[in-house]
Amino acid sequence: MTEVSLTKLTKTYPGAPRPAVDRLTLPLTCGKLTALLGPSGCGKTTVMRMIAGLLQPSSGDISFDGRSILGERPEDRRAVMVFQNHMLFPFMTVAENIGFGLKMRHLPAAEIATRVDEMLERVRLPGMGARRPAALSGGQQQRVALARALILQPKVLLLDEPLSNLDAHLRLEMRDLIRGLQQDMAITTLLVTHDQEEAVVLADHVALMLNGQLRQTGAAQSFYRRPADAEVAHFFGGRNFIAGQSRGGVFTSALGALRLPDGAPEGPGLLTFRPEAVEIGAEPENSLTATLTDCQFLGSEIRLLLQSGGLALEALTRPRDAEGLAPGKEIAITLPRETLWVIPKTPG
Repeated sequence: MTEVSLTKLTKTYPGAPRPAVDRLTLPLTCGKLTALLGPSGCGKTTVMRMIAGLLQPSSGDISFDGRSILGERPEDRRAVMVFQNHMLFPFMTVAENIGFGLKMRHLPAAEIATRVDEMLERVRLPGMGARRPAALSGGQQQRVALARALILQPKVLLLDEPLSNLDAHLRLEMRDLIRGLQQDMAITTLLVTHDQEEAVVLADHVALMLNGQLRQTGAAQSFYRRPADAEVAHFFGGRNFIAGQSRGGVFTSALGALRLPDGAPEGPGLLTFRPEAVEIGAEPENSLTATLTDCQFLGSEIRLLLQSGGLALEALTRPRDAEGLAPGKEIAITLPRETLWVIPKTPG
């Protein structure tokens, strides 16, 4: 297992007004999967390409197990990338594609064949080695690309939006496969993705990049429960932001006084809570009255638009909990204290 450290990693392209990656410091834990999450153009693929050696950083360092690899050729780093568009050789069979890297290392043909068969079993494509890539589905092609990377027994596995070209059903299958293989083989893995759900499901740790900068790292739950700022909360689906004052475990705003969880920041700030945290009905603590302004059916959920204290709020609830609700109706809602968080007001 390999520990990867990115230290003040920066990449500025010629003529660009700002760095594509700006002083990023991030450790990748040995044998774990870290998701580098962010919207298109935020710099996450640039980070991955620098780790692989396909781009040179403008400054900063990349180390494997405490040793800088910046002077090493890409092929000597043992950091293998799996691209979103597969990049399989169309004129080779599946087996030849998977074994290509081993052939370049001049391993005996019999050993290559044995290892290819083992890898086909691992990625759930037994007996398909003689086929051409064109005869495979998109999901099967991505499995071949994954097998081609894993057969090299890399120190670091780099996955660049590996599920983005797959339909919803195949994405679920590939998620399970990638997670299972990564845990089984204990390879230090970096997954680049723009999909919050994909990051949350697959990763042991999540690192969010916005505009070239690392904004928050941690377990997936922390982004939902304890966002570092309003932009982070928005990226993870936050909708409710209420200006007010936090003091002594109570947040005071146009909604009234609401009890906060232990450890909530003090002072002026934004109270944030997720739409799904809003409960219909009154409880002894943190209940208030709201007027329903709209009710939208989303399939498995109902989106409620509310007004309370002159403020617009949003809630998500189960269809059965929204029975009998109609625009204009006044209802009681509860904001459980453990679902609330305060984002401190930034100076200036």
